[in-house]
Amino acid sequence: MTFDPTQHQMLPPRPFTDFQIGEVFRAPSRTMTEGVFASFQAASGDNHPIHYDRTYLNRMGHKDLMAHGYQTLIQAAIGASPLAHEMGEALIGFIEQSSRFLKPVYCGDTIYPEFEITALKPGTTTGVLTVAIRIHNQDAVLVVEGHQSYLMRL
Repeated sequence: MTFDPTQHQMLPPRPFTDFQIGEVFRAPSRTMTEGVFASFQAASGDNHPIHYDRTYLNRMGHKDLMAHGYQTLIQAAIGASPLAHEMGEALIGFIEQSSRFLKPVYCGDTIYPEFEITALKPGTTTGVLTVAIRIHNQDAVLVVEGHQSYLMRL
């Protein structure tokens, strides 16, 4: 048997036309540990005490380290979900994103990202697939919602 790296896929790819409005994809849950906070701080350069200083946060009435909105939002990267793997090589790029940060996410919270296809707009050679994103915490509270759009080859 000969190994072919181009055939090494987690899931079979689907063409743009096989996706359906209403399909839901989920990424694995993730607990927002101190390591996630430290990694985000290192990558973003954000050093505001509202995210990293427990004494400051206590004075402001927060129970623990509070995640930056983008720190929570990056958990909704489709590459962590089956969706991106099913898009396969038809995925050209991430073209649009909007989000609303509805409730705080604290150190120790576990979050659950999901993506629901809400629009499929085919063009001549490419199409745009749009998903609603929702992130809930371990208490079933919706903490982030928004939309993302992806350009795909037809």
